Amino acid sequence: MSEQSVAEYRIEDLAHRSGATVRTIRAYQDRGLLPKPERRGRSNVYGSAHLARLRQIADLLDRGYTLASIKELLEAWDAGRGLGGVLGLVAKVQGPWTDEEAARITRDELNAKFGGQPDDAAVAEAVELGVLEAVPGRADEFLVPSPQELAVAAELHAAGVPLRAISGHLRELRGQVEHIASRFLEFTTEHVFARYLGHRPPTDADAAEAASLVRRLRPLAQQTVDAELARAMSTFATQHLQLHLTSEGPLPVGSDARSVALPAETIQAVQALVGAENAAAFITAATERELQARTLDALASRAGDTGGLGQST
Repeated sequence: MSEQSVAEYRIEDLAHRSGATVRTIRAYQDRGLLPKPERRGRSNVYGSAHLARLRQIADLLDRGYTLASIKELLEAWDAGRGLGGVLGLVAKVQGPWTDEEAARITRDELNAKFGGQPDDAAVAEAVELGVLEAVPGRADEFLVPSPQELAVAAELHAAGVPLRAISGHLRELRGQVEHIASRFLEFTTEHVFARYLGHRPPTDADAAEAASLVRRLRPLAQQTVDAELARAMSTFATQHLQLHLTSEGPLPVGSDARSVALPAETIQAVQALVGAENAAAFITAATERELQARTLDALASRAGDTGGLGQST
């Protein structure tokens, strides 16, 4: 039976064409996601509209929508509000947020990039972090979502940074970056997107305009972070270098040569954590750690600017 004509299906045929199971189709009917079939004698008959609706549901599920939110969208569609703008907004938000293209790397190439010695634990950790992704059916090959990120890790390792320290730094940095991303989204939602997303779901026109704004604002978060990181590196890296190049060397713990006022609450929290006798040492160590982290960030940024190693295989 051609889908170009007026199609009619039994539930088993509808399941076969849509990729859904008979049980799933019945569950969608019970939840109001799928119209009831036409009754013909003792048989239920489904049409092309049922098949199209099942494909819409499958597409929305793939995009991360819940069945409850899908029901709202489909009800809006049935009310004549349309889904084109909404799906365009979803596609824009879920599309790639970088121009970087993924690459592939073999296990031998990976070993060579990191000193030539196999390290199964380090590879497993890289997979856990998403720096590498396993390729189904290819045990000795990996997908590299960000060749630039892998190149940064290789350059840091070549400079003497242990792999465990690199992965630990990445975990810490990722948490900080996720916080920045969350705050940027909250900020733009409050001041820009709230007026478009007031309806649930938004109207077709509002969703289309919001998608256009996403396209325009997408690079702003990274540009802001790049500018602020450059400013911070200019300040802290210079201070850090001067600290280590002075004839006196790093200031001893507890030195009064340069005092910094800290909030009383911060001092009390540190003392509660490590004791009053260790508070000064703890604050100094924490400051040193932050400076070292920013130095690593600067190396990572420099590697990204110069293309790094292993951009493609």
